[in-house]
Amino acid sequence: MAALDPSVTVAVVGAGAMGQGIAQVAAQAGHPVLLVDTRPGAAEAAVGSIAKALTALVEKGRRTAAERDATVGRLRAVAGLSDLAAAGLVVEAIVEDPDVKRRLFAELEGIVGPDAILATNTSSLSVTAIGAGVRRPERLAGLHFFNPAPLMALVEIVSGLATDAAVLDTLFDTAKAWGKSPVRCRSTPGFIVNRVARPFYAEGLRLVQEQAADPATIDAVVREAGGFRMGPFELMDLIGHDVNFAVTRSVHAAYFGDPRFQPSLIQQELVEAGRLGRKTGRGFYDHGPGAAKPTPRTAEPAGKPDRVLVQGDLGPAASLVGLLREAGIAVEETAGPDVLLVDGVTLALTDGRTATARAADDGIAPLVLFDLALDYAKATRVALAPADGTPPEALAAAAGLFQALGKAVSVIDDTPGLVVMRTVAMLASEAADAAMQGVASAADIDIAMTKGVNYPLGPLAWADRIGLPHVLGVLDALARTYGEDRYRASALLRRRIAATRIPQNSPIPSPPRGEGQGEGVAWRGSTSSGYSNTITGSTPCIPLTPTLSPGGRGGKEPTP
Repeated sequence: MAALDPSVTVAVVGAGAMGQGIAQVAAQAGHPVLLVDTRPGAAEAAVGSIAKALTALVEKGRRTAAERDATVGRLRAVAGLSDLAAAGLVVEAIVEDPDVKRRLFAELEGIVGPDAILATNTSSLSVTAIGAGVRRPERLAGLHFFNPAPLMALVEIVSGLATDAAVLDTLFDTAKAWGKSPVRCRSTPGFIVNRVARPFYAEGLRLVQEQAADPATIDAVVREAGGFRMGPFELMDLIGHDVNFAVTRSVHAAYFGDPRFQPSLIQQELVEAGRLGRKTGRGFYDHGPGAAKPTPRTAEPAGKPDRVLVQGDLGPAASLVGLLREAGIAVEETAGPDVLLVDGVTLALTDGRTATARAADDGIAPLVLFDLALDYAKATRVALAPADGTPPEALAAAAGLFQALGKAVSVIDDTPGLVVMRTVAMLASEAADAAMQGVASAADIDIAMTKGVNYPLGPLAWADRIGLPHVLGVLDALARTYGEDRYRASALLRRRIAATRIPQNSPIPSPPRGEGQGEGVAWRGSTSSGYSNTITGSTPCIPLTPTLSPGGRGGKEPTP
């Protein structure tokens, strides 16, 4: 199915920030656009606002005056729904109330032509439930843009239970023709982004609740070590705590109280206090005029070590060996328990246990754990957590090692999984569950998280890079420490790891007579999802990223 021809009229119902953005995107793509709003003068004001935004782009050299004039010339504010009869696509961008949306689409059905596509821009409401209010739900789908629509690349194409596959194909191709990066998903709570992203906020909030570190330090570690553009607290302040908290509560309720989506009491208190973030001047940070920028906790400079002993394989932190040598530090490598030894202090990448528990379990003291980094060469900050009782001079030796590599060091309280590692592990587990449940394909999930919320790497690709056994170990350690179902690992992670232990080309004995349908020998050559079972490396793993969700649907077609 091809994209809608630019001659097809697009109607946008709702002239707020999102509706205005969608109207601009469609008009820039060459479509005649009708804009309507129940508020008197709102549609006309939106057209004027779009013209002003395009003029600013002309002044910056990003658009020509002719392009601006052509786009504005394709926009028309109309008085009511009855003026939308010519539309071939109607996009609803009104209040997030399912009853209001159902009434709107029921009215639109009697106005637009029989081949017109109806689309809702809802961010989390059930497309199936909205479609249940119309006579022909097969032509209704979700077309979820991200704010600001003209700038954000991602569009979630959401299938309701009755949505026709041809409608989804048309919307996908149309979004692509509009210069967007569309992904397909089923109508489940939160779709892709608003579901998979919950741990990004939740783990930061949990760390603050446990006094592991302050918001400014966590944000700095997430940015400077994790490679995210913003930390969770500055992002929540930008989004607005009322909005972010409402989405979390909505997803939590929609999943019948699943503890993975449990809202935070800290964020609830901010909402109750009216500290909603930038829009009210105060959230986790003070955004008032002249407010000082918060500074992260950073360790004092310490001495550079002369030599380091590397025992075993550092796994995701293996690049540290080369960085140490480049810094002029003598490095000796031997077999051992995957740690660094410097001046009598053991340093290890977090495996999900607290440093104190790991020191007790493994009989190591003094022990300092360090956090995951997206790229240790480019990271400008690393978080450390010492085991209880670690002497100050031992912590200084650990800090000095990373400072010698040009990294700022933030020492946090001994917390399981530290900051980046636990956040990424939880994101990967949630993404794996979404893929396993057929919400979307693994590829589309990673696209959604990089294009929709600017993650530096898709969570499934990141899990593959870390190594699924390590990710699973972190999740299981978190679950043991907290005793909460919140930290249960996705069954897909366990399945991918278990698949590597299947013997290759090994005969499977036939069942006894009467218990099977035939005799002879079956041969195991691939997994049920179509992967080759080739095992390579010391920690082999069938990756998450290349596959569609089990069954191969990947959210492309509605599931009955």
